[in-house]
Formats: sequence, structure tokens, C-alpha cells
Amino acid sequence: MRIVSLLPAATEIVAYLGASDKLVGISHECDFPPVLASRPRVTRSSLPDSTSSVSGITAGDIDAAVRDASHAGVALFTLDRNMIRALNPDVILTQALCDVCAVHEGDVRELAATMTPPPQIVTLGGTTIDGIMQDIRAVAAAVGATDEADELIAGEMARLRTVHNTLKAAQAPRKRVLIIEWTDPIYIAGHWGPEQITRGGGIPVLGTAGEHSVTATHAECEAADPEIVIVAPCGYGLEAARAEAERAVAEWPWLAGREVWAMDANGLVSRPGPRVVDGVEVIARIGFPEGFSGVDGGHAVRVGGTAV
Repeated sequence: MRIVSLLPAATEIVAYLGASDKLVGISHECDFPPVLASRPRVTRSSLPDSTSSVSGITAGDIDAAVRDASHAGVALFTLDRNMIRALNPDVILTQALCDVCAVHEGDVRELAATMTPPPQIVTLGGTTIDGIMQDIRAVAAAVGATDEADELIAGEMARLRTVHNTLKAAQAPRKRVLIIEWTDPIYIAGHWGPEQITRGGGIPVLGTAGEHSVTATHAECEAADPEIVIVAPCGYGLEAARAEAERAVAEWPWLAGREVWAMDANGLVSRPGPRVVDGVEVIARIGFPEGFSGVDGGHAVRVGGTAV
């Protein structure tokens, strides 16, 4: 079995299923588990890198680049077709959720049709936590790891029940929580993001579970009156998210007096893989610290504001 993964979430799923040895190619963004970094990279991005502290590229610059590329009909991500053919995969893992996150599914299927024999295409498209678990099962079925998927999903659901039961037993107060998925313009997390808040004991504001992320004005964010604001820009690790959160605290008056956190978006929020459950646990720790152990400093950090 030879697997090529074209997105980080799929790579993480394969690793959690214990099938890392079958991965022969990964995307340019795949960074977890770190041990897989030596695999050949089979995608490229046309976007500038804003996550480096010395790049000078801002979130607004990235948004403008995405819009310019879309207007010009330029693909944001490209496949190394020759490399993929040379790797001769049996399975290619892709997605149909977001054109700004990974290569187009249509491009993958077009390439697969030119290969002999054509590899099996498994497309991830979950927009909820249950949908993510279904994607895990789909990947497992393709790579021969159904038993491992049963065990993994059972463990994930048990962790979610533990959070729920802890919050319920303590009658924990439900705070209003806003996850900012991008800072310029402001995007409010959709898809599984609001569900992460709900399962973590909070009340999601502005974003809608299972739906696409949406833009919001500063006035709309202020009117929503969140008690906790989590800055987790899509594609950003913790340090890059922290820099954006610190900038926001300094420049956005409506954040004054609110509890603001920066979170590792790549690890906990933006990727539809097993670690979304880690994200739920972190949100629970942020919202109800009395009932859980402290927040791991590698997952999220308090940036500013005063707890309500």
C-alpha cells in the first residue's frame, strides 16, 4: 500500500491510524507528526508566507493575494504531477472543503485518470466533528485500518464525553466565545469551530456550526459581546497566532476588557482531523479553568484583556 496525502489533516489521520509507513508523499503544509517531514513534498503554494516573524507579510497581504489569484484564474496550489506519478500511489487523499486550503479535487482526479492503474481517490469533506469521524473511517477503509479507526474514534468520543460530564457535573457557566479564523479581514470560524465551542462548554457567537466561515465587521464583533476571544488564524501555529492576537489587542478597541487567547490553529482548530478534540479540551480549560488542568502553553496562551 502506497499513500499520497495532499493535505495536513489527511496526513495526521493516517498517522493516528498507525499507517505512517505507507505514506510515500505529502503536501508542502504537512508538519505533524514531525517524523514525517522527510517524505517527498508533492504540492506547492503560490501564496507568500505570513507565518514567519521576519517575513513582513501581513494577513491582509495574504487575503489580497488570494483575491488577486482568484480574479486572475491562477491556482493557489499546484501538484507536482511528475513526482506523484513516480511515487505510484495506490491511494491519494484529498479534500473538497476549501479551495484556499489545498489543491482542487478536480485537479487530483484529472491527474489520477492519466495514471495506470489509476489510484483510489479518497476525498475528505467533513464540516462537523461527526463528519470528521466519518472521514477517518473513509481513510481507514482505503488503507486497511478499520479496526484502528474504531479504536481511535471510540477514544475521541470518550474524551468528548469526559469534557461534557465534567462541565455538567460542575454546572459550569457557559461563556460567550468567538473564534477568529482570520484577522484582516475578520473571518469568524465556521464548520466545526462553533461545535468545538459548544462541546467545550461555551456559547458560540456569530459563526454557524457546519457552515462556511464568514466575514464580520469590528462593530458586529463588538455587538456580539464575546467574553472570550480566541485568535486562531487558519494555517498559523501558536507563535504566528500570538503575534496576530497581540496586534489585535493593540489595535482593536472592542477587545478592551475581554479575555483574549492565541491558539495553535494548525494543531487544534483549522485541520479536520483527530486533533479537533484536543481543541475542544483546550476551549474547556480556557472557559472553565476551575474544572480542568491548566492550558498547555504549547496549545494556547493568554494575550490580553481581563477575564469577565
